Amino acid sequence: MGSDNLRQIEVDKNFAMRPEALARQIETDIKAGLTPCFVCATVGTTSSNSIDPIREIGGICREHNLWLHVDSAMSGTAALCPEFRFINDGVELADSYVFNPHKWMFTNCDCSVFYVADRRHLIQTLSVVPEYLRNQASESGAVIDYRDWHVPLGRRFRSLKLWFVIRHYGIEGLQHHIREHVRLAQQFAGWVRDDSRFELAAPVRLNLICFRLRAGDEANQLLMDRLNGSGDLYLTHTKLDGKFTLRLCVGQTNTQARHVERAWERIQQEAGKLGNS
Repeated sequence: MGSDNLRQIEVDKNFAMRPEALARQIETDIKAGLTPCFVCATVGTTSSNSIDPIREIGGICREHNLWLHVDSAMSGTAALCPEFRFINDGVELADSYVFNPHKWMFTNCDCSVFYVADRRHLIQTLSVVPEYLRNQASESGAVIDYRDWHVPLGRRFRSLKLWFVIRHYGIEGLQHHIREHVRLAQQFAGWVRDDSRFELAAPVRLNLICFRLRAGDEANQLLMDRLNGSGDLYLTHTKLDGKFTLRLCVGQTNTQARHVERAWERIQQEAGKLGNS
């Protein structure tokens, strides 16, 4: 099975990959006669928005000649703002990098932006050039044949809708929304800290808040079910350290302070009902 060749690397208390655990696993596999070839690091994991130490991981990958892919999913959009570019520290050591404008850059789904440090490796792996695809422009390098960048020959024209978003908002407009979303998320995190019934389950680095009632899994499940059933807001959940954890993400184009304030108000109301039941 493919999973037999997959290694999950231990994480630290903030749910970020431990470089020393990665190095140890690589050495173990090599001694076992295996050939490690690919490492996937994450800038903003889905569950907790944790950020892996890319620079340290990149150094290990360079040492062992491993392909380093960095998945920046939603959080990569934050790097449009200079003050949030710390999330990409060490990304110059990556062989490939992806982020999804459809998650936080106000672009309709689906739209992912994929970078490679050296496109030759990708093209040499996927290129198919039967006679009917040969032409002077391609062979001279005058054009880039994106058919060689992925498995299918055809591809959707996703770049146009991203171009419209960039033209509409401009860099200042995009930065304004990102900064406001982060501000609102940090404000929400502060409210959680100030309420003794709740606790933060992970550091709030950007716009995702992982939090939970201290009362335990059953109470958190019931709280989420009641909130989602009300139609007033919708929360998703995950499990961190084995505990049921609620997730609130501020990132929708039209989200304003009043929406986040109302969400916290409703969370407090339902939490109060649980305490009285």
